[in-house]
Amino acid sequence: MNVDRRAIIIGGSLSGLFTGVLLRSIGWQVDIYERSPHTLSSRGGGVVLQPDVVEAFAIAGISYQNLGVDAKERYYLQRDGSIQAMPMRQTLTSWNLLYNSLRRHFPDEHYHQGKRLTNLQQHDGQVTAIFADGTQATGDLLVGADGLSSTVRQILLPTYDPMYAGYVAYRGLVDERELDPETAAIMTERFVFYQFRNSHILQYVIPGKNESLVLGERRFNWVWYVNYDETTELPRILTDKNGKQRNYSIPPGMMANDLEREMRDYAQKVLVEPFQKLIAATEEPFVQAILDLGVPNMVFKRIALVGDAAFIPRPHTAASVSKAAANAIALADTLVDCDHNVLDALKTWELDQLALGMHLWKRGRDLGETSQFIYGKKRWKE
Repeated sequence: MNVDRRAIIIGGSLSGLFTGVLLRSIGWQVDIYERSPHTLSSRGGGVVLQPDVVEAFAIAGISYQNLGVDAKERYYLQRDGSIQAMPMRQTLTSWNLLYNSLRRHFPDEHYHQGKRLTNLQQHDGQVTAIFADGTQATGDLLVGADGLSSTVRQILLPTYDPMYAGYVAYRGLVDERELDPETAAIMTERFVFYQFRNSHILQYVIPGKNESLVLGERRFNWVWYVNYDETTELPRILTDKNGKQRNYSIPPGMMANDLEREMRDYAQKVLVEPFQKLIAATEEPFVQAILDLGVPNMVFKRIALVGDAAFIPRPHTAASVSKAAANAIALADTLVDCDHNVLDALKTWELDQLALGMHLWKRGRDLGETSQFIYGKKRWKE
């Protein structure tokens, strides 16, 4: 099926790929433009697999039978060493597995890397993207899927930027065979939590290197939320080991030595033993600031904002990736329903997607405020 319509997608990560494969599934010509000249790598390790992601894969014709690792229950570890168990089946996957599955399904000749957007123009029923290298791309629809630092959003809504939420997420990955058997037995096939004053940490097993789901080749993925003051502490947290100030995150292997040592020492003071051992076994922890963002509009004539370019739900919702999939599913469905009339479709699409984004944004904020600030802004035992 070919409907003689062309979409330009700015951003080649998960949101852009979801949108790209689903628009192709309804007959559109699609080109993706990614600012990075390099192959994208994991932006955070683990992802809770939600129904919208599975639905997007099914619609696009991508196999979804082996997308992750199943957890059969939740464990809530207690300070006294006891465990509260709760039956709850979930499938846990990795950013890399989802990205690679989508990327393999999108044609290389239409995925353009090293394309930094500098401006947008709308004219004569079309929209044009202008890039730093002097090239341009014109289509019937442009989708801003370029994430939390979205250039598309900065052009259209220059006063809307992500806001620091008051805490960060330390994260890490540990190969299954690198964790001692006693701790691994607690962590395997479970979503494990430890909650304490103004903080909590969680872990689950995800696919390993090369997307392996084989027992012994997978990874333990952990996330630990810790409060830091925006003015007096955050700049130090976001300065890497080479002294470079980062905007929102420090990737694996780049955390400053003093900060990594401080984080490990703090873990020994406040965490229960299984999580102490998990962090001790982590070779290259990383850190990201927790952010809030919600836009008042997602549609600007022939331009749409999707994924984290529009709304950043805090990670407690486990909804960032699924929201990107939901945005893409709804966009493709609405274009078909409106006989591929872009202006009519985007008006209809925006109503529900704004409501979804606002709901998840508020829900994530409520969850975060409860877990991190119910006893004030300070870190416990400091």
